[in-house]
Amino acid sequence: MLLWLTLAVLWSTPCWADQMYGNARGTYFSSTPDNTNDISGIRVSISLIGIIRSVQLRYGSNWSGIYGVRGGWAEEFLLGPDEYIVGLVGSHGIYISYLVVYTNLGRWAPLGMGRGYSFTASPNEPGKILTGIFGRTHGLGITGIGFKWDYPLADQPPTPAPIPALSTRPKEFTQLHTALACGL
Repeated sequence: MLLWLTLAVLWSTPCWADQMYGNARGTYFSSTPDNTNDISGIRVSISLIGIIRSVQLRYGSNWSGIYGVRGGWAEEFLLGPDEYIVGLVGSHGIYISYLVVYTNLGRWAPLGMGRGYSFTASPNEPGKILTGIFGRTHGLGITGIGFKWDYPLADQPPTPAPIPALSTRPKEFTQLHTALACGL
């Protein structure tokens, strides 16, 4: 009994690191981070009854894989140079039906059909931008969606070079390191 209670608490929505909007039933998906390009566009596929079936992100000039269910008609919003997604508004019922994308340059684009319960998503710190998405998909489309936020790649600190293994370090470095460690 204690095991089931522990698992229920760990897998409940409040334990997730990021907020997911919608009913969140179905198979989990998450976009793969692109460490060389920021998001430069977003495309959603809409069904005949107004459900968002899938989402794709554009990094640089390349589109990601499709997150969700194939089919429907596509609506997309492309960003300009130094333009970033800084907020979204959307709505959902059983499925996500609407997203409005807002950028740092004051542009916005509605994607889908607005109906259902509304939500607003934005980063928790100034200067952060949309860097990825995650959610759940089931049957006809996307049942839940969440957003990953981070700083633009240009604002990221450089990745430090790895420290060489002891076997590849110069002999003088190893001797100096040993002397300092021993307090000599």
